[in-house]
Amino acid sequence: MAAGGYGRHRALIFAAMFVGYTLYYFNRKTFSFVMPAVMAEVPLGKDELGLITSSQSAAYAISKFVSGVLSDQLSARLLFSSGLLLVGLVNVGFSWSSTVTAFAGLWFLNGLAQGLGWPPCGKILRKWFEPSQFGTWWAILSTSMNLAGGLGPIVAALVSLHYDWRMTLSFSGFTCVVVSVVCLILIKNEPSDVGLPNIEQGAKKGKKGSSSDNSTLTELLLSPYLWVLSTGYLVVFGVKTCCTDWGQLFLIQERGQSMLVGLSSYGNPRHALLLSMMAGMCVSMFLFRVTVTGDSPQENPFWTVAFQPLAALTGLKEHELWILTLGAVFGFCSYGPIALFGVIANESAPANLCGTSHAIVALMANVGGFLAGLPFSTIAKHYSWATAFWVAEITCTSSTVAFFLLRNIRTKMGRVPRKAD
Repeated sequence: MAAGGYGRHRALIFAAMFVGYTLYYFNRKTFSFVMPAVMAEVPLGKDELGLITSSQSAAYAISKFVSGVLSDQLSARLLFSSGLLLVGLVNVGFSWSSTVTAFAGLWFLNGLAQGLGWPPCGKILRKWFEPSQFGTWWAILSTSMNLAGGLGPIVAALVSLHYDWRMTLSFSGFTCVVVSVVCLILIKNEPSDVGLPNIEQGAKKGKKGSSSDNSTLTELLLSPYLWVLSTGYLVVFGVKTCCTDWGQLFLIQERGQSMLVGLSSYGNPRHALLLSMMAGMCVSMFLFRVTVTGDSPQENPFWTVAFQPLAALTGLKEHELWILTLGAVFGFCSYGPIALFGVIANESAPANLCGTSHAIVALMANVGGFLAGLPFSTIAKHYSWATAFWVAEITCTSSTVAFFLLRNIRTKMGRVPRKAD
């Protein structure tokens, strides 16, 4: 009876968080998805576009850090639902605006609301799933970002064929408002809220001397591995944001493509997968920058040979299929490390500071997201989009090499328990 109760509530809660966070992420990127349509109506330079995206990234960095620390003190259910409600309302307000000042201000508010999304998810997962299942369900929930990031540009482009960008933002915003109410009803903070025993309590009883593993915040902050993770997360998240926010404009403005195409104690067993995905990011970025040109269909016979059968089936051109393939590879390789950095930061930290550990590395990630805004667009303004993407590519490659050299660093963060004599 109890197992059935857990299963039913887990299914409802996880489904609500998955749908809710998919909408969180989609509405975080709606401006990037409709950017070409907005620019056709409102004159926006590269610096102004960078200001708008950076205002959101700065707010998100602050909000997610604060939310991560406060998630242990406040209701995760209320934080998650209220944040989704605010995201929806801000997007509706954005659809009614027409000035750079209003765009930047509202997107700053969007970033503040966005920070309330992921930290409550991590807290709820730890409350409802056993430690042995935590990484698995974290990874599955993280695919909500892949879903929104992968389908978002396509959905936005298709909707824009029938409606304008204002209607697209309004519809997505109202959807967030409705789903936020559903999440408030379905999500429960912990099993005891529905009369079931809390899982963490049972897990702690089986661990002798678990309290001795408690560490202070100072001990956590002095752990080198925390800052290795943080730096890697900063670069990966920043480069990923560069490509998702600006890749479409790069293809349209400099490559002449269509809007739809633009769319143990030492080391850790997860390091090999993390490094392989970071390397995949570097390779796919290099190919994206070098092989896609304005005369792509005529200059690269490889596309004709490799993609001709699929092109005949889909109706797309061979070079369009090549761009979509590179985008799929980059998306696979970039979202994997984003999930892994969060899991490693959480599981490598002492139990009493795991939320703070994740908040710190997430803060660094969002610093990378901020740098992917105005600074990145300024490079594109003074040089070119190709130069800006080259800078991101070199940064990602350097970070991958550095992480490879440090892969066997001591991963235990905080106080190391003394071995019994």
